[in-house]
Amino acid sequence: MLRPRINIVSHWEIEVTEEDVLTALRDVYDPELPVNIVDLGLVYRVAVAPDPDAPGTFSGMVPRQRVEIDITMTSKGCPSHERIIEQVRNRLAGVREISATAVNLVWEPAWHPERISMAARQQLGID
Repeated sequence: MLRPRINIVSHWEIEVTEEDVLTALRDVYDPELPVNIVDLGLVYRVAVAPDPDAPGTFSGMVPRQRVEIDITMTSKGCPSHERIIEQVRNRLAGVREISATAVNLVWEPAWHPERISMAARQQLGID
């Protein structure tokens, strides 16, 4: 009889994933719309990498990760871009396993309303 294998991961082996970052970023809202930046489709890329030089990476400590994010705005003239980027940095600074966050503002490809999630469309009354 086959028995399921159980992998026990100690607390110091847990790493931040792209999904963890996206979940945290769902707390960041566009100040002009009642929708978070993930569901608005403003987050284009999330990269997570180990940070061997960060404090807290020693034996028995939680490993620290570097995060790099590409985001865009709904328009190039968005007056809230600095505020949104600051909110992203502040939100991820609150994640213990993240040692540093780089936020890149990108314009290609251009944002389009098709990037809005179905849940956000319903919230905004678009569909």
